[in-house]
Amino acid sequence: MNNILIIEDEEKVSEVLKAYLEKDGYGVYTANNGVNGLELFNKHDFHLIILDLMLPDIDGEEICKRIRQTSEVHIFMLTAKGALSDKIEGLNIGADEYLVKPFSPRELTARVNALFRRIGGKQSDILSFDNGNLIIHKEKRTVTVKGEEVPLTPNEFDILYALAENKGKVLTREQLIDKVFGLDFEGFDRTIDVHIKNIRKKIEEDNRNPKYIITVVRVGYRFGGE
Repeated sequence: MNNILIIEDEEKVSEVLKAYLEKDGYGVYTANNGVNGLELFNKHDFHLIILDLMLPDIDGEEICKRIRQTSEVHIFMLTAKGALSDKIEGLNIGADEYLVKPFSPRELTARVNALFRRIGGKQSDILSFDNGNLIIHKEKRTVTVKGEEVPLTPNEFDILYALAENKGKVLTREQLIDKVFGLDFEGFDRTIDVHIKNIRKKIEEDNRNPKYIITVVRVGYRFGGE
């Protein structure tokens, strides 16, 4: 069973989401503030965190940062702040999806189901580039650079793998969105740019002159590893 933690101070929202998700077979834990949420997170093994940004004690951005220090668990952010700058900030600190209130519980449940369908299948693909300097292991969902494992968020990993398995082929932002987020994604295409920037910081020796993720101006990105 996939376990989900909901950190949300609005009791009605939390109860409705819990009911929908449990109906689909998930194990659901809830916390109504940041302190309790972090305590639960440290006690149990979760596959997804649904995190409200406006909590009464610790803001959601800070909780996301703390979780990202030790875990690459998927994080869905819930917020009433829908400005583009807010979304970019959320993605930069480690969120995988960003849902603006009000939203449909059915929509969120559909996104959760799509997430677990996407990451649930086991495969044995191992991609190695530049004599093993970069190794991408799909089954373990790990990335190693010069023998050192580097932490990528789930969406960062999926974007990198999508590019690497299509080595030499240019993928548009829209194609990457379809491969990583699914056809029902309702965000903005610049989401990909934010993730690409973060991936480059982690795997490129010089992210201003990237070797692996190459920008194709006005088109998209291609993978350049050998």
